[in-house]
Amino acid sequence: MVLEVRLFAVLRERAGAASLAVELPDAGATVADALRELGACSPPLAAALAEMPLVMAVNRDYAEPGTVLSTGDELALIPPVSGGAR
Repeated sequence: MVLEVRLFAVLRERAGAASLAVELPDAGATVADALRELGACSPPLAAALAEMPLVMAVNRDYAEPGTVLSTGDELALIPPVSGGAR
């Protein structure tokens, strides 16, 4: 299956794109598998994925690394954000 991965903030900057497509096995692929594939495709993105905690969502629902993916799913990766002073 081909999975669309949406990237936000610093992840988008490191990848140079708002989204990337990764190819995964049709059955049994997980969010963790998608993260490994992303890292293999983009060394700058791999470094960012390794150094920060992420919020992950599949089809706009929070997800864990073990969440199983299906054809047509969208994975979003959201790094931590910091607020400004008021």
